[in-house]
Amino acid sequence: MNLEHKIIGLDIGGTKIHMGLVEAGKITKEVKLPTAAQSSKDQILRQLIQGIEQLIEPDIMGIGVGVPGLVDEEKGIVCDVQNIPDFTEIPLKKYLEEYFRKPVYLTNDANSFILGEKLYGRAQPFKNVVGLTLGTGFGGGIILNDQPYSGAFSSAGEFGGIPYLDKTLEDYCSGKFFRDKFNLSGQEVHSAAVKGDDQALERLQQFGEHLGEAIKMILYALAPEAIFLGGSVSNSYSFFKEAMHQRVEQFPFERVKKQLLIEKSRMRNGAILGAAALVQMKSKVLSPSL
Repeated sequence: MNLEHKIIGLDIGGTKIHMGLVEAGKITKEVKLPTAAQSSKDQILRQLIQGIEQLIEPDIMGIGVGVPGLVDEEKGIVCDVQNIPDFTEIPLKKYLEEYFRKPVYLTNDANSFILGEKLYGRAQPFKNVVGLTLGTGFGGGIILNDQPYSGAFSSAGEFGGIPYLDKTLEDYCSGKFFRDKFNLSGQEVHSAAVKGDDQALERLQQFGEHLGEAIKMILYALAPEAIFLGGSVSNSYSFFKEAMHQRVEQFPFERVKKQLLIEKSRMRNGAILGAAALVQMKSKVLSPSL
């Protein structure tokens, strides 16, 4: 696959829109724009246009978009976005293609994250891989037998909705855990942990225990060879990894457990690279000579 093409990758998040110009697997230019839960769909569409206009070049191969929610990939419709209630049932592919006259492809943000890891990162040697995004929400991207698996409406891997304890996995394996339990952001807890704050370290240990339980569920269902962690909360990996691994060690299938790699993604801006990887993959399918 030719990685020399120029591609624009977009990551629509719960707090910001982050996009970049990707060339040869590297981001050469970036744009960040804030979003808010109360943002209207028209506001977000205007932001997308303004940001892309700062990056667009005549020889752009296409535009890839990762969205934190349900996506109809075939029709290019954003069905539902977590944490931005008004951004629903948006024909985003049609809207952007008509404006920029470039191919546009959409997928769930966790899917784009693991696509980026597979094409550009450390997931390349593995046939069966899961990427977990630990941020505003908790989601997963799946690759099975070297092929992305997204299911209906890109909803495969929405592990955050699985019932867990008194709520769901998302309530315990994302930034919501710190906000709801301690009225703190994940960044605030991380900063305190860096300074050696005992309470912060304990809270991150608790987070790791819950994440370990989630990973055990994923092992039962998918038995991946590797799991890569991304999203803002993964920046605290060094503080919660021991507690996480202790829970994963309780998984009963020794061979599955023994071959498993779990690590924080080393990719900077993996979601943008993943959105670019989506364009590479789709263009390869449509035009095998690329």
